[in-house]
Amino acid sequence: MKLIIQIPCFNEAESLPSTLLAIPRQIPGIDKVELLVIDDGSSDGTAEVARRWGVHHVVRHATNRGLAAAFMTGLDACLAAGADIIVNTDADGQYDGGAIPALVLPVLEGKADIVVGDRGVASNQYFGPIKRRLQRLGTAVVRYLSRTDINDAVSGFRAISREAAQRINITTEFSYTTDMLIQAGRKRMKVVSVPVGTNRTERPSRLFKSIPQFISRQLVTIARAYTTYNPLRAFVSAGLLMAVIGAMPIMRFLWFWVNGDGDGHLQSLVLGGALLTLGVITSLLGVLADLIGANRKLLEISLKRMRVLEDELAAVRRLLEPGDTAEADLPRKRRA
Repeated sequence: MKLIIQIPCFNEAESLPSTLLAIPRQIPGIDKVELLVIDDGSSDGTAEVARRWGVHHVVRHATNRGLAAAFMTGLDACLAAGADIIVNTDADGQYDGGAIPALVLPVLEGKADIVVGDRGVASNQYFGPIKRRLQRLGTAVVRYLSRTDINDAVSGFRAISREAAQRINITTEFSYTTDMLIQAGRKRMKVVSVPVGTNRTERPSRLFKSIPQFISRQLVTIARAYTTYNPLRAFVSAGLLMAVIGAMPIMRFLWFWVNGDGDGHLQSLVLGGALLTLGVITSLLGVLADLIGANRKLLEISLKRMRVLEDELAAVRRLLEPGDTAEADLPRKRRA
């Protein structure tokens, strides 16, 4: 059982060593622990620092592509390296590395596909009152939309099973956290929360410049992810809302018309008719989007099978390398 801990980094040369030191190298139930750093176009020598500190795998983007892209690059690299479980953590030391054994335990026991580290937002001493309220409100929205029982939707401290990692496809550019949960809920993955400790971070976040910017980007991410995986419900709901609003001025016109005063209120009929027509068209677009979504599901199935085939080919390649005759590298299902 191999665990790979991936750490997306952007100019984290100063904080990375302390983060690496806090990560346990021996975990019950895990045979091998490896580290992987994704250098997302850093200019401060983050990749060199990672290598000096003994990181097993370092992958690098030529330019800064954002956290979501770095996360997906890390997942692909971890899968290629033969990870059975993947843990994602931040390089700024916010998350307590000592909580990793508890984080991976539900995956080891087969009780979860994805485990999210719960920072205890409501009582976290490092969060201000405004941040606590916003985090709780955002988590409640994501919990409702994703139908998952999570307590900290934007926590990046996560453990992911190999099968779940093969099925996750992040398409947003801002952050993977909420997109991943909505996907997981739609794909019927088991998601659980585990309490984890946090540390104070001295530097401001590099993901966003202000709270309003963070909120607006997260709202766009949530809306996009939800519409992608629930297109029929999203479009039909919007269409019905427009149809109901359009029915109101039509009813107003009919009221005046019945009372013999319809000539002066034709604008209500025009406005209501336009909204009603728009609502019907939007609902029909939802049906079309749902049919396109069926094709997306087929593409995701094909992508997962391709990843499995790549794993088997990589295992065979390692087996055929000189001096390597061990069967241990072959995928478990293949050996069975």
